[in-house]
Amino acid sequence: MDFAFDARTEELRAKLEAFMTAHVYPAEQVVEEQRAALASPWDTPPVVEELKAEARRQGLWNLFLPDEEHGAGLTNLQYAPLAEITGRSPQLAPTALNCAAPDTGNMEVLAQFGDAEQKKRWLEPLLAGEIRSAFAMTEPEVASSDATNIETRIERDEGGTSRSSGAESGGSYVINGRKWYISGAMNPLCEIFIVMGKTDPESPDLRRQQSMVLVPRDTPGLTVKRAMQVYGYEDHYHGGHAEVLFEDVRVPVGNLIGEEGGGFGIAQARLGPGRIHHCMRLIGMAERAIELMCRRAVARTAFGKPLAQQGVVQEWIADARVAVEQLRLLVLKTAWLMDTVGNKGAHTEIQAIKIATPRTVVGILDRAVQLHGAGGVSQDFPLAELWAGARTLQLADGPDEVHQRSLARREIKRYM
Repeated sequence: MDFAFDARTEELRAKLEAFMTAHVYPAEQVVEEQRAALASPWDTPPVVEELKAEARRQGLWNLFLPDEEHGAGLTNLQYAPLAEITGRSPQLAPTALNCAAPDTGNMEVLAQFGDAEQKKRWLEPLLAGEIRSAFAMTEPEVASSDATNIETRIERDEGGTSRSSGAESGGSYVINGRKWYISGAMNPLCEIFIVMGKTDPESPDLRRQQSMVLVPRDTPGLTVKRAMQVYGYEDHYHGGHAEVLFEDVRVPVGNLIGEEGGGFGIAQARLGPGRIHHCMRLIGMAERAIELMCRRAVARTAFGKPLAQQGVVQEWIADARVAVEQLRLLVLKTAWLMDTVGNKGAHTEIQAIKIATPRTVVGILDRAVQLHGAGGVSQDFPLAELWAGARTLQLADGPDEVHQRSLARREIKRYM
């Protein structure tokens, strides 16, 4: 069993760590100063575009895509330590490398399921970092943890004509529904939505009722109604999380991704890599928290001695280190399985990391906040925002309980 990273991974790790030190960490304060001067809080600060240009110049671009035609051609195992490094500054680094959700998942969908025209029109500018995108699945009126509950309708109109990107086509899909927490939708650069809804709500197969269609942002009837907050944060870095209305939104039939009834399967193919990417970055967030804890512990004195000499603080730091090492090994094993036996073969491990990683990292961040006292909940440290992001990942891409239920049933089935 070899735990060493290969030569290419080590080379990219060194380049990325140098990029983070020289460019990303210094930009964390700059981006806040620039945002205050923007006409809209959703506009992109100039320093972000500078980071993107520098990352692309250094070859640190689209690292998440294993497809050599469109991405860096890295395996999941090669990408894992790189995503971990970006997790140390999750608001900036993934965007700088064009490796930020939801664009990553949307690019994967288009690369795997899109036709030639869809790839030309939407995938290429996404790969170039020229536009952003959104994935519209979650709804406020149903328990979206069960994707078969989705109520948005996508109805075929054979006689209608539609206009999208200047093209007319006989036959359309008409979309009606309400979505929320649609990541990236507040960003003015978000030009395309991948929308999941039901094309055949009467199908006896609940997993063949849904389809996915591409909806350009400027399509009549699409309204980005409001920004949704996450523990009071608006998450400007990722383009926010919006409530979106679809009212008689009409797009050409050619905007269908894959086949009718294939939406559920596409969603599962999309969410598998997304789940492990989140876990990779979460480990980086935990490492940032441990670093901040240690720096705070040696710099502050309470009750006559440094915090670093307080037994409870030592326990927090030791427990955090043990937990991170455990999580990292499980994530790397999962990445290796995805590369060798596929996502289906790694299903148990994907669910295990999705359960364990956010929960554990939330605990580490909570201790880091506690160690920083009032500073921990302030804007002067990244801990509060990191905590909010990690806590949200216990809901995103399927809440813990859904994964626990599925994992337990698989385990029990072996004994039936």
